[in-house]
Amino acid sequence: MLASLLPLAVFAFVSSITPGPNNIMLTSSGIMFGFNRTIPHMLGVTFGFGVMLVLCAAGIGSLVLALPASHVILKTLGSGYLLYLAWKLRNMSFKSEAGGHRKPMTFLGASAFQAANPKAWIMAITSASAFLPPLEPIWLSIAIYCLVFCVINLPCVSVWAGAGSVLRRYLAQPLWQRVFCTVMVLLTIYSAVSIWL
Repeated sequence: MLASLLPLAVFAFVSSITPGPNNIMLTSSGIMFGFNRTIPHMLGVTFGFGVMLVLCAAGIGSLVLALPASHVILKTLGSGYLLYLAWKLRNMSFKSEAGGHRKPMTFLGASAFQAANPKAWIMAITSASAFLPPLEPIWLSIAIYCLVFCVINLPCVSVWAGAGSVLRRYLAQPLWQRVFCTVMVLLTIYSAVSIWL
């Protein structure tokens, strides 16, 4: 069984730690709200993605791929939300008093966002089709698969939120704030566009 879990663990790490919509949003949240206030967002990402893993392992992912219209809808929702985030990020404030009226993404909001996140769908469908452990009964196979992926996913997404909270300390100067905002906006726009590539 270990031989089948190791490739899954490697795939989970690489796909979870690389840049994508969730990680860009978590970095931004870490900067604007700090690490502690971003914890519900991180937990929501992992929980929502875990639900997606279960659905894909149960065969829903194949249905999504079989219906081209649903694929277009997911891409449109995901890229639209990312473009909205890019618009909001353009004037990001790093002062806690200035951002007092803003709130970080909630656990439920982050969980629900996974349904519109094309990278999450690709990760879930690919891993379910290639790395589902060959165990009986099937529910045990799905449970172990989801557990391994989520245990690896949470620390990976936490790294991005932590990086944002560390950067927050160094972005006191307006010039560096503008530079960082520009980079984040460009990365977010790139993520939105890459959904269609």
